[in-house]
Parts: sequence; C-alpha cells; structure tokens
Amino acid sequence: MSEKQWGQEAGQVWDVVVVGGGVAGLSAALTLARVRRSVLVIDEGEPRNAPASAAHGLLSRDGVAPLELLRLAREEVASYGGRIVSGRVEGVRREGERLVVGTEDGGRTMARRVLVTTGLVDELPGVPGLAQRWGRDVLHCPYCHGWEVRDAAVGVLGTGPAAFHQALLFRQLSSEVTLFLHTGGDVAGEQWEQLAALGVGVVDGEVCGLDVDDQDRLSGVRLASGRSFAVDALVVAPRFVARAGFLTELGLPVTEHPMGLGVRLVTDEAGFTGVEGVWAAGNVTDLLAGVPAAAASGTQAAVAINMDLIGADAKAAVTARAGGVFSEAMEAEASRRVLGDRRHGLDSLLHPRPGSGR
Repeated sequence: MSEKQWGQEAGQVWDVVVVGGGVAGLSAALTLARVRRSVLVIDEGEPRNAPASAAHGLLSRDGVAPLELLRLAREEVASYGGRIVSGRVEGVRREGERLVVGTEDGGRTMARRVLVTTGLVDELPGVPGLAQRWGRDVLHCPYCHGWEVRDAAVGVLGTGPAAFHQALLFRQLSSEVTLFLHTGGDVAGEQWEQLAALGVGVVDGEVCGLDVDDQDRLSGVRLASGRSFAVDALVVAPRFVARAGFLTELGLPVTEHPMGLGVRLVTDEAGFTGVEGVWAAGNVTDLLAGVPAAAASGTQAAVAINMDLIGADAKAAVTARAGGVFSEAMEAEASRRVLGDRRHGLDSLLHPRPGSGR
C-alpha cells in the first residue's frame, strides 16, 4: 500500500480497522458498515483456502470457489461504504487513545478499534510432494472435503494423536481407510480394537513420498522400505500457526493450543483479546473453525466492538455536553436543580409570581 493510496485518508481516524480480509474479517466489516461505522479492511491477499477448489457447509453457497466467495463479500462490504485495500500489516501500536496500524510499504492509519482476522498458516508434515497437493487430494477436514472422497481409498498420515481420530472420522465416509503410522508412534490397545472392528487397516513404517498418475491425481504413498500402497486421498494433520507476529508491540503473543494443535491468539467469547481496543476473530483465535464458524465469529466480534464504541461515544457526548465540571453549562444545571424558579434572582423580584407575597 503506497503513500499515494493512503493520501485521501490522511488525518482520518477509522472507527475500526480490520486486519485480514477473509470470511471472518469481511463478515465483521459488513456488520459494522451496516450500522454506519467507518471501516477499513487491510488484506494481504493470501487466503488460507485458496488452493481448494470449493468451500463447503455454507447455506446457499455450498461448493462456491473460495476466491469467488471473497469477491462477492468484498462487493457487499463496499456497497455499504466499507473500504478494502491491499497491504501487509507489519505492526500495531498505541498512541494515546488511538491505535496506529502500519504496513510494510510505509502505509499508516489511525483506528479507534482494531479487529485481527489474519487467520493461520498450515505447517504440513515434511513428506516430499505433500504441499503441492494440499487442498486437492491431500486433506485434513472431513466436514470441508469429506463428501468429495466418499467411498474412495483414503490414507491417513500418522504424525500424532490426531491421526486415530481422523481415521475414525473418514471411516464414516469410506469403507477403505488405511492408517499409516509414519512418525506418529503406535496406537493404544483400545484404539487397535476400534480400528480392527471398523475395518481400518494399519501400516507401520515411514512414508517417504507420493505417487501421482498421468492425470495429476494422487494414486498412492511410498514407504521408506520401498513398499507402495494405493490411495486416492491422503489425510494429514497440519500444525496450525496463527498469523499474529505483528501484534508483539501490543504485548499479544500467540499461545499454545491446549490440545497441541498449534498456536493462537487467546480471546474471550466475544473476541476481546484483553488489550484495550483490540479484538480477534476467525482462525487466528479458533484454529478449528471452518468457513461458516469463522464468518459467524467475525459477526460476533463486530457486534461487541460496536457496543464498545457506543459506550465510548455516549461517554464522550456527556463530557462534551457538560463541558467540564466547572463549566457554565454545568453551573446552570446545578442552579436549576437546587433553586428551581428562584435561580433568576433579580428577574424574580421584578416579576414576582402570583401569591408569592412579593
């Protein structure tokens, strides 16, 4: 974002600056713009689900391409006066009652409140070829992509305790599921019994590569021992890392998730981070939120931010009306309450009220 692009906002203080233009950020921006808050969305243009061909679970929009969903959302936000610009935020700091949001290319803007919706980065297991197929036939979420691999040969890559649960989840969608223990260690006795009862195969040995057919489709996994196993899809468990390094100056470090899934920003139920004026929503704080849940959390945070601003606006209006403790307006109001009609001393003597005896 160049200084030229920021020029028309020189001196402006936005009610809310939303950092991140995914579904959580745009849902929040839409909600805030519709109640006439001034909203600026700064987005670096790297949506997490861009590799996927479709987003699922959205009523009336199931199967929509992720980038098309964002395009439609941006249009809706803009139709209510919200502003969306491209840029990568490098830091947020406090200046008095305001928050200053700065971008890598020198952009700078002031905000009364900041909402962080930057999402997360999926850190994938280090199997050659895995990253290139991420979001296509290398998957992690049965609710996002499970239907698309129903009845297919599904492999589950074991890198930790989550692999057992993933095997059970995808067994619901296919009768041909194989758990590759890889580097995840063995499963417990009771887990062995469940896998055997459900017909889930278990293969020991480290996976060292993927096989792809001549139509660029995953066809199998290769073990370090040289053995190969046919699969149509491979399920993995990434480590989820919140994109929140730019918040360190505010004292907002990421925190390890209690289930060991990765690191996130910690907030309350409304998205408040505990740092005055700063909220967060979507995957940056809820590592497991799918598209519908991320959108809902953005709306929820927007409502909380608006209520916070309403309180601040009302307090400022009272202060402005009073003009201070010893202002003329305050003294007049005190006089009215204490003296009633007697407050206009000389005028009362010149124009006595009937029956007053004067």
